[in-house]
Amino acid sequence: MKGLTKRQEETLNYIKDYIQQHSYPPTIRELASFFNISVKGAYDHIKALEKKGRIRCDGNRSRTIEILDKKPVSEPETIEIPILGKVAAGLPLFAEENYDGSLNMPACNFKTGNFFALHVSGDSMQDIGILDGDLAIFNQKNTAENGDIVVAMINDEAYTLKRFFREKNRIKLKAENPVYPPIYTQNVKVLGKLKCIVRDYD
Repeated sequence: MKGLTKRQEETLNYIKDYIQQHSYPPTIRELASFFNISVKGAYDHIKALEKKGRIRCDGNRSRTIEILDKKPVSEPETIEIPILGKVAAGLPLFAEENYDGSLNMPACNFKTGNFFALHVSGDSMQDIGILDGDLAIFNQKNTAENGDIVVAMINDEAYTLKRFFREKNRIKLKAENPVYPPIYTQNVKVLGKLKCIVRDYD
């Protein structure tokens, strides 16, 4: 792609800024007015940019300039998610002492929310494929819908990974392994909803 002169670069940047502010392109007259040049001069810059493949426009209609070298807003390729280890009873989940490093995950899969990871300990959720030693990634939330898989604190002291159900006067935390009976409690605090599982096969 051919390089631009200084004025062509300024013209292109003006068009980009105008579109960003107004959601539609400027007219040639508006461009001429901004740079204090003739309409013919502005038209020549537009045609030069078009010839160099930077824009496209329909000369028969107003406000038809289209940027061809659009560059998406730069977004990070990965997101760093803290690993909070296997949380000990009595220690707040987000306490500094629980920090056990971090892992990088594709940012496109974690666009909304605050995420953290925990090592899965035990086999209480094995029937839905959550195994001992897996790394579970959670979206930090304090509410849940029936059937959500959550990490929750029970009676302000113990943490568990279970399926959440709200009953009339209590909360049921259900394992996905028939060996483990449901936990019924009125004192539960949801800390995160399961986003995904990461498994190391080494």
